[in-house]
Amino acid sequence: MVTIQAQPYPYVVPDSSKLALVIMDMQRDFLDPGGFGDALGHDVSRLRTIVPTVQRLQQAFRQQGLTIFQTVEGHRPNLADCPPAKLQRGRRDLTIGDRGPMGRMLVLGEPGSAIIPELAPLPQETVITKPGKGAFYNTHLGFLLQTYDISHLILAGVTTEVCVQTTMRDANDRGYECLLVDDATESYVPEFKQATLAMVRAQGGTVGWTATADQVLAGLGASPLSTTTS
Repeated sequence: MVTIQAQPYPYVVPDSSKLALVIMDMQRDFLDPGGFGDALGHDVSRLRTIVPTVQRLQQAFRQQGLTIFQTVEGHRPNLADCPPAKLQRGRRDLTIGDRGPMGRMLVLGEPGSAIIPELAPLPQETVITKPGKGAFYNTHLGFLLQTYDISHLILAGVTTEVCVQTTMRDANDRGYECLLVDDATESYVPEFKQATLAMVRAQGGTVGWTATADQVLAGLGASPLSTTTS
C-alpha cells in the first residue's frame, strides 16, 4: 500500500503496481523560445521552472519499476485532425501548422513536438500523441490503462489549467483516482494554476488530490532529495 500525504486528505493506493505517472506535454513547442507558447505571447521560461521537479518524479518511478506515460500535443501534417474551432483560436502572427524556428507548430514529427531532452522517455516508456487538450480524446490511453490494470494516476506537466486539468477531469469521470503534483505543474498565468489546484481539491476532492513532489516521493519511499543530471 502507498499512502501520500495530500490535500484534502491522504491519497491511498492499494498496490503500487496500479499507479502510473502521467507527464503532460513537456515538449519544446510549449517550453522553448520560438515554439507555439512563445508565439502566443507567453513567457515560456515560467514552464521551465518545474523541469527538475518532474525529473525527480520520473527518476523515482523508473527506479521502482512503475508505469510512466508522457503526452505530446500535436497534429498530422495535413491538420486533418485539427478541428477549425481549435485552429481559429489563439491566432496571432503564427498559429498551428505555421512554420516557426522549430518547424511547423504543433505538428507531429517537427522539432517543436519533441519532448525536452531533460525528460526524454526511455525506449520502453509510452508516449501518447494527442490532437486535443485531454490525453483520452482520440488516443489509446484508456486502453493502455486497462491493459496495465492502472487505477491511480499521478499527474504532472503543462499547462495546469488546460491539458493537465482536462485530462484529470476526464480521468476522474472514468473512475481513476488522480493526484496532481502541485510543484510539478505550471501555467503561463500564475493565478490560473492556483485556481486549478483549488478547484481540484474543493468539496472534499471533487476532481482528486494535490500534493508536493516531496510528499509523493515520501509516500513511494523514495528520497525527497533524489535528483537526476539528465
